[in-house]
Amino acid sequence: MNKTLLDTFGRTIEYVRLSVTDRCDLRCFYCMPQGFRDFEAPEHWLTFDEIEKVMAAFADLGVKRVRLTGGEPLVRKGLPELTSRLAALPGIEDLSLSSNAVQLARDAKALYEGGVRRLNISLDSLRPERFKEITGGRLDKVLAGLRAARETGFDPIKINMVVMRGINDDEVEAVTDFCLEHGFTLRFIETMPMGETGREASEMFLDLREVRERLEKRFDLVPGVMPGGGPARYVQVTGTDLRIGFITPISQHFCDTCNRVRLGVDGTLYTCLGQDHSYPLREHLRNGATHDEIRAHILKAIALKPERHEFNEKPGRIVRFMSMTGG
Repeated sequence: MNKTLLDTFGRTIEYVRLSVTDRCDLRCFYCMPQGFRDFEAPEHWLTFDEIEKVMAAFADLGVKRVRLTGGEPLVRKGLPELTSRLAALPGIEDLSLSSNAVQLARDAKALYEGGVRRLNISLDSLRPERFKEITGGRLDKVLAGLRAARETGFDPIKINMVVMRGINDDEVEAVTDFCLEHGFTLRFIETMPMGETGREASEMFLDLREVRERLEKRFDLVPGVMPGGGPARYVQVTGTDLRIGFITPISQHFCDTCNRVRLGVDGTLYTCLGQDHSYPLREHLRNGATHDEIRAHILKAIALKPERHEFNEKPGRIVRFMSMTGG
């Protein structure tokens, strides 16, 4: 069987970002409105059996990497059971998790035992009051989750900071120092115009080339690499183990090397964040589709994957929130 999944532009698709819920225990203003309640009904969520069936088909086609996302994945009950089942699938070599870490102190050990080895943790501010303004949550819970993750043995632990002009861009150096001190990898991310909240946040857009220039005044930066299938471009701080990644979907898009698709909690397969292309898998699963039939549907979906997003040309095009798409 073919073990390389190619799209129509010759890109190898080896990475699925798997949303296990569209719900979250925080309300980051650039992601989900404070009063948002239009969540997917739980009966529409893919069950663990259905998720395993889809991911087995993806693995059979050549996908090697799976990242669990949300919303916030740790609000999905029984998540370590699912990670154990996914880690056992033949062909899956890398199982990781994106989280806000609010509940990570509780779940770190079980997730590690369930096969998760790498973590991406959202952290947009180290100031408790500012963190609350951005997310509606408590910074101390996130820091407790990070401590638990480090003690459990996750490696690497990547800190994701969405840098916003006039909001938290004055903390770039502080977050860098924090990651140096604690042995975390740091990734800076540009805001994206996803839904109404994303378009509002895009008014605070900061080109990450400015951030890099600031860091170059303080550190000697050399090219670096990190394991994982994501789009970050890395540098390393000379004389340290700190690697800093820049995720630049707007200023320097990486569409020509895109290797990923996203599976929403309702079974919708999204082939691009910045386009409307999607493919419904849930109805086929619940109509009894076989393994080979699911493979065939995935191939049809991959054929829809566009060459590139159009965030710059059509910033109002995507109306769904990031939490609906899956991280």
